[in-house]
Amino acid sequence: MLPVSYKKKEEELEESIYKLIPKTPENKSKSKRYKSVFNDSVKNEIKSIKKEKKTLGPVSVCLNTPENYLKKRSMLPQLIKDDKCNKNEEKKSPVSKHDENVVLLSKTNKDFISRNAVENILSIPKKPACKFTDTRNGTTHTLEKSGLVPMYLKKKSYGKLPGYLTDRNRELSLLQNEYDLFVQESINHGAMKCLSSTERDSIISGLKLNWEEIHHQYQGLSVVTDTAPKRNRKERMEAVMNQLEKDIELLESHSKIYVSNPTYLS
Repeated sequence: MLPVSYKKKEEELEESIYKLIPKTPENKSKSKRYKSVFNDSVKNEIKSIKKEKKTLGPVSVCLNTPENYLKKRSMLPQLIKDDKCNKNEEKKSPVSKHDENVVLLSKTNKDFISRNAVENILSIPKKPACKFTDTRNGTTHTLEKSGLVPMYLKKKSYGKLPGYLTDRNRELSLLQNEYDLFVQESINHGAMKCLSSTERDSIISGLKLNWEEIHHQYQGLSVVTDTAPKRNRKERMEAVMNQLEKDIELLESHSKIYVSNPTYLS
């Protein structure tokens, strides 16, 4: 069985006399166009809001008469002449004419020519400014700003200590004096004691011996620290050696060492 679409195609391809007769086109009745109920109300509302020629200027413009045509430079701004500002100004006296009698100044007997000549002969000539050139075209610059002239050597403050350093040294000296007085008072009351050089040297040598002994033991440890006791022993010995190094450095960096008296504190 053939499908329906295939049968329709075969019927269209078959030749027939009836197909040669022209057929009148069928007048299909169209449905009415949709029209909104609010169409008239919307139009009336828009007309009430609108204004005639709102964005195009006034409705009627007065045209110029043919006599009032545009002339050259008529649109330039014109300056207003103010005569009031010139009334209070003092007028200069006019220049005397050649017919009028002019009062002459008193004459002098000085010879300005010879005087100027003597002054120029006795005057010291000016020295030319020191300059240098940095291009082949001969561009010159002042030598003072080039850095080739020792300008700082000629300053008044050259070789002197700045003011802020003197103030700082003064403050440090005052603080040191106060600290020395406090130490001296505590020594007099027996609260502190100053170690002698022999005691200081003996303490330093004892600390160094302790460090050498612990260091010798540290070198004898096993390389592999696979257990907790080995690891703890190694860390404990490293902490003791670091503390001894700090104590030795502290004692060697200070010449005077003060020790508190435990009997005075108790």
